[in-house]
Amino acid sequence: MKGVPMESIGTFILDQVLKMQWLSELIAALLGALGIDAAGQWGGTLHFFIYDTVKIVTLLCVLVFAISYIQSHFPPERSRKIMGRFKGIWGNVVGALLGTVTPFCSCSSIPLFIGFTRAGLPLGVTFSFLISSPMVDLGSLVLIMSIFGPGVAVAYTVVGLLIAIAGGTIIQRMGMEEHLADFVRGDAPADAELLSMTVAERLAYARKETWGTFKKVFPYILLGVGIGAFIHNWIPAEWIELVLGDGNPFAVVLATLVGAPIYADTFGAIPIAEALYYKGTGLGTVLAFMMSVTTLSIPSLTMLSRVIKPKLMVTFLGLCIVGMCISGYVFNFLQPLF
Repeated sequence: MKGVPMESIGTFILDQVLKMQWLSELIAALLGALGIDAAGQWGGTLHFFIYDTVKIVTLLCVLVFAISYIQSHFPPERSRKIMGRFKGIWGNVVGALLGTVTPFCSCSSIPLFIGFTRAGLPLGVTFSFLISSPMVDLGSLVLIMSIFGPGVAVAYTVVGLLIAIAGGTIIQRMGMEEHLADFVRGDAPADAELLSMTVAERLAYARKETWGTFKKVFPYILLGVGIGAFIHNWIPAEWIELVLGDGNPFAVVLATLVGAPIYADTFGAIPIAEALYYKGTGLGTVLAFMMSVTTLSIPSLTMLSRVIKPKLMVTFLGLCIVGMCISGYVFNFLQPLF
């Protein structure tokens, strides 16, 4: 594309590929053809619901397929071997980075956490993985970019990784291995031969993972989009501003605590966050809410409570909540830069 500025190409990719503005315009036109005003309250609710659902499902399927194909080259045994080469804080860095290419929800990260722990990896490294896996992944990077732009997406990813690295490092320094359940502290399994897969087998694996993930998260996408559509079109901006606006110094803390009981992954949290943001909620408050929803869901904490003892659970929760709140206030302060 000679003569076309790179900025124009980037804008096109962001607006038409990630944000899918063409889809928004198409849905508005179709609703108009049916006599429904997409700018009205009911029409706007319907437009938001259809547009966000189709956009998120499309991105979900494309991203999960691509990432699953990549993951087929890194089964748990190979990942364990890679992570085992790094010591100290570098192990935490690798653990956090590995979490970015692993499952999309906290519940599916816990079995890998158990496997890595039983394999003899340092506790801090496994917790860096456990924190980053649901909070920061390639899917969230693309989805956040599609809503808030590349600057916010990159900043969110960096902060999420820093929380994961810091949390794992602190847990390691506290020497809390004795607070693991006994069955998790078993002997490391013997090395197994890595499965050699053909390209066709990897594609089949990626399709299977995509379909499995879609079936698991689609109900939560619908729920999240429904909540987002309701917030976007029916709750007055003044109400949102009163509770989660800059005038409330505890807005970030409140958003973090409110987000924890909600069970959703990035794909379900995005439409709620989008609606809150466009109603005037601070960027940091919205991102703290997203981090809490994806990392501290009740089902995942219930599963985790069977693996770690109460003292370690409280430490894990405290570190995550403090990290999310700090990042929320920092993002709110820096919001003018984005």
